[in-house]
Amino acid sequence: MSLPAVRVIRYVTPLREGGSLPGIVEADDLGTYVCKFRGAGQGLRVLVAEVVVAGLARVLDVPTPDQVVLDLDPQIARYEADEEVQDLLNASAGTNLGIDFLPGSFGYDAATEPDPDLAGRILWLDAFTANVDRSWRNPNMLLWRGTLHAIDHGASLYFHYSWPGGPGDPARFAVQPYDAGEHVLRSYAARAVAQDSDLAARLTPQALAAVVADVPDEWLEPVPGADDAAAVRRRYVDFLTARVSGDRPWLPAAVEETAR
Repeated sequence: MSLPAVRVIRYVTPLREGGSLPGIVEADDLGTYVCKFRGAGQGLRVLVAEVVVAGLARVLDVPTPDQVVLDLDPQIARYEADEEVQDLLNASAGTNLGIDFLPGSFGYDAATEPDPDLAGRILWLDAFTANVDRSWRNPNMLLWRGTLHAIDHGASLYFHYSWPGGPGDPARFAVQPYDAGEHVLRSYAARAVAQDSDLAARLTPQALAAVVADVPDEWLEPVPGADDAAAVRRRYVDFLTARVSGDRPWLPAAVEETAR
């Protein structure tokens, strides 16, 4: 499997909500995308996390915007007046991540009443992938056409940041607790617990391998003990398989759901 590849034809505007300075771009397939740039300070592993977790979301029936690989010609930077944007575009020549722009979508807030089972699935997904970035400060969810969509998965899969120093231990990640205390959907923990067996059963080694296969080879940087893209992919599958197997002690404890 692989993500569709399209070519950027115009940089439209930056999105300054995040530190990585993503931007809106138009592509030669007539699509409009939020571009996550390979040249941003957080590096390629953020793009890997975005692709992997979005793929997991689809397996778990969590709506999330479609993704493409964006081929960026740095010549586009010549037409940008903002020097910061110019530097970012020049540093991002080649393949970047495009996330389908959802026109007319609204950010999640306290007035939104999500489907309880969907809210539980999102919380379960975040606990599984150790996503630390879905609090009220930054909910990272959009309401589009009446359905809640989870977005911005780059703060997940923190374990891969340790790989340049060694292979790490999947068994350690398997039991790493997840703190849902500030999670925007923490009141749906009981739903996550109730759906646990079904959701875990979907994430077979074959399903995990298919999700990881969507990541472009060039984003999978060699690390000690994993000298090529195939070996790095196996390492992701090993860590995720370990996390979903066994008793899953990371599952958020059920709390009383608030009346709605």
